Amino acid sequence: MSNEKIILGIDPGTTIMGYGLILVQSKKFELINMGVLNLSKLKTHELKLKKIFERTLQLIEEYKPDELAVEAPFFGKNVQSMLKLGRAQGVAMSAALYRDIPIFEYSPKKIKMSITGNGNASKEQVASMLKSLLNIKELPKHLDATDGLAAAVCHHFQKETSSSTKSYSGWKAFVSDNPKKVK
Repeated sequence: MSNEKIILGIDPGTTIMGYGLILVQSKKFELINMGVLNLSKLKTHELKLKKIFERTLQLIEEYKPDELAVEAPFFGKNVQSMLKLGRAQGVAMSAALYRDIPIFEYSPKKIKMSITGNGNASKEQVASMLKSLLNIKELPKHLDATDGLAAAVCHHFQKETSSSTKSYSGWKAFVSDNPKKVK
């Protein structure tokens, strides 16, 4: 069984969609690629959704990710914006589902907390931390790319934490495995 996997992270957007791919080998991870899909020149929302689906499918076909990590839309005051963002996320998820790739969704706060230790971190703080973690020479013009990358790295961190933590069927099992932790 291979200890290697590729995670595609997506920050959905209807103007700019950010994406990042990492290669995970054991507990180490490295940057494969990151970038953005600029949708600002497309006239209709439907054309933007089509382009998101096509680009996500291209990324899947080119890099063959094992999992997709996507940033969940945050709750804003503008219902129309939320609806459009949710559709963009849904279309990216559909591309992954079309290729039978498991999907994991994380809130913006969870991603920021996972990367920086602060759920209210700015895009710049997230990008700076990723630059350090992945030895990125130069940050991209659009930080949506690092937001997509952050979703992938967050997913890796979540999987690492959950796989290294043993689960127990109850207190009795915990106590028998950890007698020195209980008085």
